[in-house]
Amino acid sequence: MEEKVQINTEKSPAAIGPYSQAIRWGNLIFTSGQIPLTAAGELVSQDVQEQTHQSLRNIKQILEAAGSSMDRVVKTTVFISDMNDFPLVNQVYQQYFQPPYPARSCVQVARLPRDVKVEIEVIALAGKGQ
Repeated sequence: MEEKVQINTEKSPAAIGPYSQAIRWGNLIFTSGQIPLTAAGELVSQDVQEQTHQSLRNIKQILEAAGSSMDRVVKTTVFISDMNDFPLVNQVYQQYFQPPYPARSCVQVARLPRDVKVEIEVIALAGKGQ
């Protein structure tokens, strides 16, 4: 039976609760939601596009620590505090993914940790691919 493997990197912010940055189970990697904190745990800015960049950079670092990459992402979930920011988030988001784009859900939520504007989680395939 496969075992779940904890993934951690110092290049992304440490978990701020009882969870892992990511878990690899078999051929899949599940990241926890990444908010726009630097590796030092500081909020990058109040700008939603800068926050989106930082959240995706954190995911990229975690996937690389797991031996995977952004092109192996098959599903994303994006949580935003204001659906009016959706076009701005998309402008940044499309810089991190190539067609065929991952499946995605995007929802507006009442509140996110540390009152950030965006949080993103992904499911990716393990390994580097082709």
